[in-house]
Amino acid sequence: MTTETQNTTAPAMPRLNEPAPAFDAVTTHGRRTLEDYRGRWLVLFSHPADFTPVCTTEFMAFAKRQSDFQALDCELLGLSIDSHFSHVAWMRNIKERFGVEIGFPIIADLSMRVAHDYGMIQPGASDTSAVRATFVIDPQGVLRAMLYYPMSNGRSVDEILRLLRALQTTDTHGVATPENWHQGEAVIVPPPATVEAVEQRVADSDCECTDWYFCTKQL
Repeated sequence: MTTETQNTTAPAMPRLNEPAPAFDAVTTHGRRTLEDYRGRWLVLFSHPADFTPVCTTEFMAFAKRQSDFQALDCELLGLSIDSHFSHVAWMRNIKERFGVEIGFPIIADLSMRVAHDYGMIQPGASDTSAVRATFVIDPQGVLRAMLYYPMSNGRSVDEILRLLRALQTTDTHGVATPENWHQGEAVIVPPPATVEAVEQRVADSDCECTDWYFCTKQL
């Protein structure tokens, strides 16, 4: 009897709040490295393949909101395991057929090096195509958020923008944000750690406290 051994090696995965994996890659806008984006936020996102319908809807949505990302000092960078010639042809097709110009670069990752470093290859989905992974990287090159979607379902660009605004608010004000928080809504104040701090918090007129551990305020 022969026993067949399956490859169960888990894909490499980056970790939150650690430096994002460095890359040096060919894109539709020339070579790009992670260091090129230092000092700005970066949304790096992968898609399964060029000339596919779900990916086309996502790229058009990102392109239409590119100015919103830039207003938050954030750049967009796409990736798939296709050649840069394929990327260029697909971008031209989107402009010709849908009237939408893709203004951000797309990494041509034929070697799958970047995809593997970022855990974009999920063997349960495909060994040769990247799933719909999204990574939010801060100006110091630290990975702050990861989102994964299956190949069959497109992402919400609005949610990625919402998350980016929430992260920036958290960093600026030292607060947390509640479920589905949007800019202008109340934020959550970190719970006090001592009895004295509890009394101060409850007496703080700027905070609205449901209980000592659950207080919100307007920025």
